[in-house]
Amino acid sequence: MLDFRFELIALPSLPSGMKLHVASCGDPCKPLLVLLHGFPEYWAAWADVMPLLANDFHMIAPDLRGFNLSSKPAAVKDYRAAAVAADVLALIDHFGHDKAFVAAHDWGGAIAWKLAISDHQRIKALAICNAPHPYLFAKALMGNQAQQKASAYMNWLRKPGSEDALLADDCALTEKFFLGVAGQGKRPPIWWTELRRAQYKAAWTQPGAMLGGTHYYRAAPWYPGQAEQPLNAQDFMVKCPSLVIWGEDDQALLPLLLDGLDELVPDLRIERLSRASHWLLHEHPVMIAQMLRDYFLQHQANVPASIG
Repeated sequence: MLDFRFELIALPSLPSGMKLHVASCGDPCKPLLVLLHGFPEYWAAWADVMPLLANDFHMIAPDLRGFNLSSKPAAVKDYRAAAVAADVLALIDHFGHDKAFVAAHDWGGAIAWKLAISDHQRIKALAICNAPHPYLFAKALMGNQAQQKASAYMNWLRKPGSEDALLADDCALTEKFFLGVAGQGKRPPIWWTELRRAQYKAAWTQPGAMLGGTHYYRAAPWYPGQAEQPLNAQDFMVKCPSLVIWGEDDQALLPLLLDGLDELVPDLRIERLSRASHWLLHEHPVMIAQMLRDYFLQHQANVPASIG
């Protein structure tokens, strides 16, 4: 059985005295792969995928700032994409690399897109799982009624006190949100075991963690129903090879968010999964691992050819 390693790491990107909690596995001599989670997740969003890639990569999966066991800055501005992206770059430096592969889901994807736009020279290749490109997401939130409706929860999460409501009654509303986005209604999916449920609740109830998670929404520059803003697509060009894996049953992030992506990401591959929801990392870990490995192999000639 694969053993995860855990450490708390102080980074220059974080306010003084704060640290990121990082899970890692794999051989440190292998290529570095950074795995970023979303909301309301924590590092273990990737826990089913990581063992399948442990022979080929040195993987690090942080709790993003504000989540689970990582430090939680108080100011909303400290949750802007640029600040969180700086943590990722500092982690790459900490582990002794100039460049890394990055795979990301949901809010982690927003951070990864930021890196691919602003710091592409540090990214060997990018893999995104159900996280919209910021330009396309902004345009949809401002002008597409279907996506505005699907993302209406964002406006609620931005409100003061939403974190308290999410924690009330043994995190009942958080669990409802979590499973509702999976499109499961009242029937929990097979991957939502009692053990996983307990692990997620432990992460949600870490002191300050739900406040930190909702601060990502408060810090977001765009939200549903926002007045139209002029945006220059050239400011959002992605200059590194990018794989986008999209579960088409996602109830929150609609497949229409892929329309026009090829104009912003010249080196792009899109894989659509017809029977996958927003939580595709838990639903299809073997498939996701194989796609990641096959794609990253094209950009790292010395990676062996089989999933472990």
